[in-house]
Amino acid sequence: MKKATSKLTAAERRVLALVSLGRTNKEIAAAFSISTSTVKRHLENVLRKAHLKNRVEAAIYGLVEKGCPSASTRNCPLRSWQEKKACDPIWAI
Repeated sequence: MKKATSKLTAAERRVLALVSLGRTNKEIAAAFSISTSTVKRHLENVLRKAHLKNRVEAAIYGLVEKGCPSASTRNCPLRSWQEKKACDPIWAI
């Protein structure tokens, strides 16, 4: 059985990668010089093709597909996010 990411277009994979890094649709649109509507369409396609419910699931899916989290992955975006949040007082609640 093929992985859902193999069904994604290159543009959809690029959008998923930035969603996984916590970027907004506006930030993604600026990064790729496309409209926010195009970003939304790509994200909708990702959700449909990977059978995901929302942006949060897509972000997690993107990290897992990238091989993260993994104890051996030093540059794991999820690990970087966790470390950044550990230093932020708002997340200490």
